[in-house]
Amino acid sequence: MPAQLTITETDADACCVPTLAAPLAPADAETLAGAFAALADPVRLRLLSLIAAAGECCSCDLQEPLGKSQPTVSHHTKALAAAGLIVGEKRGKWTWWRVVPERLDDLRHVLDTPVLTPAPMREC
Repeated sequence: MPAQLTITETDADACCVPTLAAPLAPADAETLAGAFAALADPVRLRLLSLIAAAGECCSCDLQEPLGKSQPTVSHHTKALAAAGLIVGEKRGKWTWWRVVPERLDDLRHVLDTPVLTPAPMREC
């Protein structure tokens, strides 16, 4: 499971105001980019929402609502799992999936970070 995100301090005399209250560390940006990339696919986004709504969901129950074949569902669940967004448990023939709440919290934290009020413009 990925480590908790760290936020680095900003330099008060920096030339430009950052988008976030504090910039992301390079490793955190890399980790988050993978998760956001996985969610950039509409099928994966729907898949994640179906699993989250159910709390836990069997792969066999995802084919019909997505309108996708079992190999396609498997491909997309594998991508979400690789991004750390879901975890699976093999039970007999099927895998049961559930969301990793900490990973979603990491994504929410980045999106909910308040934007700083821009400082007055100054020449660099």
